[in-house]
Amino acid sequence: MSKNLSELSGRKGLDLNLFEQLGIHASATGTPDLEAQEKLSSDFLVGKSNVYGSVSFYDFLRPENKGKKIYVCNGSSCLTAGTQDNLKTKITGHFKPEEIGEMCCLGRCHENSSFHIDGKNYSGSDIDQLGTIKANHTTTAETYNVSASGAAILTTPYGPISEYYQIYKDCLQKPASSLLSELRDAGLRGRGGAGFSMAFKLESCRNQTEETKFIVCNADEGDPGAYSDRYIMEQRPHALLMGMMIAGYITGAKYGVVYIRGEYPESVEIITDAIEALRKENLLGKDIAGSGVDFDFKVIKAQGAYICGEETALLSSIEGQRPEVRVRPPYPTQYGLFNKPTVVNNVETLANLPWIMKHGGKSFAAIGTPKSTGTKLISLDGFFNTPGICEVDMGTPLKDVIYGLGGGFRKPVKAMHIGGPLGGLVPVSHIDKLTVDFDSFAREGFLLGHASVVCLPEDYPIIAYIEHLFRFTAHESCGKCFPCRLGSTRGYELVEKAQQGGYKIEKALMQDLLETMETGSLCALGGGLPLPVKNAMKYFETELAPYFKS
Repeated sequence: MSKNLSELSGRKGLDLNLFEQLGIHASATGTPDLEAQEKLSSDFLVGKSNVYGSVSFYDFLRPENKGKKIYVCNGSSCLTAGTQDNLKTKITGHFKPEEIGEMCCLGRCHENSSFHIDGKNYSGSDIDQLGTIKANHTTTAETYNVSASGAAILTTPYGPISEYYQIYKDCLQKPASSLLSELRDAGLRGRGGAGFSMAFKLESCRNQTEETKFIVCNADEGDPGAYSDRYIMEQRPHALLMGMMIAGYITGAKYGVVYIRGEYPESVEIITDAIEALRKENLLGKDIAGSGVDFDFKVIKAQGAYICGEETALLSSIEGQRPEVRVRPPYPTQYGLFNKPTVVNNVETLANLPWIMKHGGKSFAAIGTPKSTGTKLISLDGFFNTPGICEVDMGTPLKDVIYGLGGGFRKPVKAMHIGGPLGGLVPVSHIDKLTVDFDSFAREGFLLGHASVVCLPEDYPIIAYIEHLFRFTAHESCGKCFPCRLGSTRGYELVEKAQQGGYKIEKALMQDLLETMETGSLCALGGGLPLPVKNAMKYFETELAPYFKS
């Protein structure tokens, strides 16, 4: 991290944002030309190399993306379902090979097949209408099951925003310290993977003396298999926005930034429209509802980089820097966006705040378990008989989710990858041992994370999935630390070579590589990859025996 670059990027504020300008210049051709890059580097005083470093990193900005017209999802759910090769074959009837790109992930994991064209996402089943889609720019309706057992905090519809935002108006009549106390009572932990105390984050930011502070929503839901954040943004947008506004009041932040992944164009549109609706209700800007409180939003569309789901890389991205992970401490609540105190939380975490403020922190804490309070959204992929989003109380037996809300598997499944690419690989034999909460998963050697569920059918090779995980990490690594950058590449090379025949991986070598990545990586990308690989080696030892030697 360069504090100087952060300061220079912040000179023009959020409205004239360097990263956003790069996206605007790329919109016509797929990548900003050199003349545009030079002008931006001059305007922001950040140097040509810094601008080029950013452009060359993102999937949707780098020169290799130039000329792409259609993109196929290459996420884990689509991979294990084996749907995308047929999709690509049909696409080649309409586009040249060099016009076809890939995106990860489009968030249609409930279908296990999807593609992107003309700034919109489509189900894989729409491929037979591709000619009509190209000609008329038509869209198709998306449907998936949404169910709940228990409190249903995030899946219950809310009424008109004029009535719904009475919660926020009531908050403004109370001392901010009392709202923070409610959050402490609630015990709300981050839903993005780490499970960190939200009250602690807000209090840390609140205690900083800087006048300018930010609330940043990490809506770069990059975990293949996860689409719960997309569900909230597209079907419950005001729960998220009000949560950010409440967080702003508690901390003294006047600005909220919603950083939404470029693979979710519908989410960008819906959140933008929801903000404009708030503006028409006079719920944004200066002196909201005569309270003396100021707050406003900025929506930023990401450009394709999984690492931006890591909070410090995300902040660097907004600043227009190459999205590399920052060394901590200092933490974002001390030196965050543009070197100002910043709270970063994911969509689901923030969306819980309106309910907590309406019903009280103790009511929230009464749901779930003592250490994992509230509810959790779970994303079920297309291998379930009832795929979609389900909300359950923390502590709910996993079997109730799989065989109850999910309706069981539509074909034989041997494992579930839960919690994204860095989550645990759970064999079906362990379903009865787990409950949906942070501690249960940790105790059994897994990770709840985003609570996305990607199924591996019986006929999908575990070794191929390990290769996919290493390849994914190698592609998405920011490159700042060598355990992640080199470790993921070497792991991919080893697994690829073993599948070609005549070579077996030494278990000690693989274990050493995983240990190096786990202990030496700066963030959870390199540090988290070893978990599912270790799970695979432990629970599928017999299947993997042809590829390993002791």
